Amino acid sequence: MRYKLAWLTLTLAAWLWVSPATAQLSLIRDAEIERTVRDLASPIFQAAGISPSAVRIYLIADDNLNAFVAGGQNMFFNTGLLARTETPDQLAGVIAHEAGHISGGHLVRMSSAAERAAGEQILATLLGAAAAVAGQPQLGQAIVMGGDQLARQGFLRFTRSQEQQADQAAITYLGTTGIGAEGLLEFFRILDAQQMLSGARVSPYLQTHPLTRDRIAFVERHVQAQPQRQPLSDDVVERHRRMVAKLTGFLQPPSRTLQLYAGDDSFAGRYARAIAAFRANDPQSALRQLAELQALEPNNPFLHELQGQILFESGRIADSVAPYARAVELAPREPMIRLGHARALLESGNERAAADALQTVVQAEPRNAFAWRLLGIARGRLDDLGPSNLALAEAAILRGQLSDARLFIGRADQLLPPTGRDRQQLNDLQMAMEAAEREAQRR
Repeated sequence: MRYKLAWLTLTLAAWLWVSPATAQLSLIRDAEIERTVRDLASPIFQAAGISPSAVRIYLIADDNLNAFVAGGQNMFFNTGLLARTETPDQLAGVIAHEAGHISGGHLVRMSSAAERAAGEQILATLLGAAAAVAGQPQLGQAIVMGGDQLARQGFLRFTRSQEQQADQAAITYLGTTGIGAEGLLEFFRILDAQQMLSGARVSPYLQTHPLTRDRIAFVERHVQAQPQRQPLSDDVVERHRRMVAKLTGFLQPPSRTLQLYAGDDSFAGRYARAIAAFRANDPQSALRQLAELQALEPNNPFLHELQGQILFESGRIADSVAPYARAVELAPREPMIRLGHARALLESGNERAAADALQTVVQAEPRNAFAWRLLGIARGRLDDLGPSNLALAEAAILRGQLSDARLFIGRADQLLPPTGRDRQQLNDLQMAMEAAEREAQRR
């Protein structure tokens, strides 16, 4: 389905840009899942000689098996791939392979200027969408864009030679971090089985990462020759299970989640069922099940965050503040949790505390359009109109709404003092605005 340029309101009352130029794509945010993936990925990135803080990880709500890198050090994972991995070792294998593409410089080896231009345009839209959706502090709330299939774009397609190089690099990185290559081999076998199914639609991963028998045989030989390795810790395995349970609970129909986790009394199984109850519009049951999990792990910030979300989205906004505050106390470096807390504070009338919390969020995530917008609203309610318009201008530029950005910049220019930090920020925004307008004219 294609859309004209339009504004849509989503669950969080966030106005997000819908672009006609990109693939069907749903970008989502979730602090727990992002931390799980990043904690698994960071030692692999270090083994690859890549600074973990330099790699941006994005989650795409798509059931297809796919993961890819774009624009240097941006790594994208389909939720279908994350949920389909049976062990953290399998996910580590995928991460190591994608890290091999980054360290091998495969993304910059494009055959033509036209291919490079297409890649740059699609990447710009991807990252613009990521900036917009960054304001969604909970899983299951996303922006959908219409267009052609992103996976078929040439700039994401690797050659067989590059795939083999990435495999070799992945095995090296996994060995350095003490992770066996069995997970990578198991994932290849999952892909191979899917590829062999008669009439089955080929996964986007196979379209962009051609799988050959030689590649599988290479990893098989390495697995057979490698010494026995220690399995990943129970904690890593458990966090992976909870990630899969959370993805299933939020992204599958509640009936499907209940079917998959029927009779599963593990923490992950109960977690999935609590989320399914929430999504089935039964907040009381969800909160009751969640309370049982909180009794087991009272210092788990993500359980308090989910409690806050359930209360907020059930209309109990004032009640949501305390669990969000507890989640922030337990995980002060998670900006998405802090954003949920700030939203609850703002909607319950505590604009000053909300503004302070939102300032912390935008410092940690300067491309978070929704946080900038909420900060603008909070400042406006405090009659701090210059900084309010400045924050709203930041949000508008990140969303790609240049006419609104121009309006807010003009207002901020009239209201802000001639010197100081806010004036410097405004000057930077004006330069960014001019560059964005030149780019729009060029297109």
